[in-house]
Amino acid sequence: MLNLQKTENTTFNELNDYVLRVKNEISATAAATCIIHHDRIVNEWYSGVHTEFTGSRLVDEESQFHVASVRKTYLGLAISLALYEGKICSIDDDVADYLDDVNTVVVGNTTIRHLLTHTHGLGDLHHRLFLPGTDWKYNNVGVNLLIKIIQKLYQMPLSQLLEERVFTPMGFSHTGWRKEPNEKLVWLNEQYNDNQGDEANLFVSTKELAYWGYLHLKRGAMHGQQILPREVFEQATTIISPPDLEHQLPRNGFFWFVQDDPRAMTELGNELPSGSFQSLGITGCACLVIPKYRTVAVRMYNQTGSNPAGYDYLEDIKIFGNLVNKCARDL
Repeated sequence: MLNLQKTENTTFNELNDYVLRVKNEISATAAATCIIHHDRIVNEWYSGVHTEFTGSRLVDEESQFHVASVRKTYLGLAISLALYEGKICSIDDDVADYLDDVNTVVVGNTTIRHLLTHTHGLGDLHHRLFLPGTDWKYNNVGVNLLIKIIQKLYQMPLSQLLEERVFTPMGFSHTGWRKEPNEKLVWLNEQYNDNQGDEANLFVSTKELAYWGYLHLKRGAMHGQQILPREVFEQATTIISPPDLEHQLPRNGFFWFVQDDPRAMTELGNELPSGSFQSLGITGCACLVIPKYRTVAVRMYNQTGSNPAGYDYLEDIKIFGNLVNKCARDL
């Protein structure tokens, strides 16, 4: 596995303190951070235990967190790969061109671009909330359709495709879809049907999530070789949202939130430079990449309860991003 040199640095102590305060505020039992800056790990910090039960394992570098919606960026990379390899002709192709079992009355005129950017407008597969490309609504309907497209195009599950094309070449041993709990998983007591990549049960260690961001920062150039073509990463992290969306709505790449202008409803802090990109999951886990400062920042939580009174997740993740930006800029 890729092992970057680690350099002790106190610059990110303020960030760790902030992550710890939020951990306590949202009643998470586990937290962690990992920061890569200029090809070195400059901060690696762990706090808490896997569960609230007595004797629970301490959080450490082998702890694998449930990253929730961060998994969408793994699917996004698979779609970008399919586009590069010509299995998908264009992101403006209709979804119905690739799936035979969708209701074209409802799903018609919905494109792969719409699915990747949460602008598809589907409430479910039987009704829509708005016309495709006219608004933005975060849900998993588009995610599930894209997973089916990948399975059909590659004749294998999403998890197998990523294992063969990314995880094995990267040497990832603490990343994968998990069906059953084990001592290294920060388990959330949910039930899963399989480990094929079609459910939200992707578990990743703090460092390997940072390396996932670093893989995108480096445009796939790792271990002295190109893991996947550079263009796969470039298109995955470039804004592809319909251009006429209202200003306050987020702009997305292949599921990544991508910075251009500060926007009210985005998850990106307003101090982050243009070109920064990030993904956040409901458990609190996040991966932020700031190409301008050659920085990747990961935070991990195991939040399972509802947000407490007075806590605003958008404000929190924006503060996190702005703090990372400040620390990276000052290094």
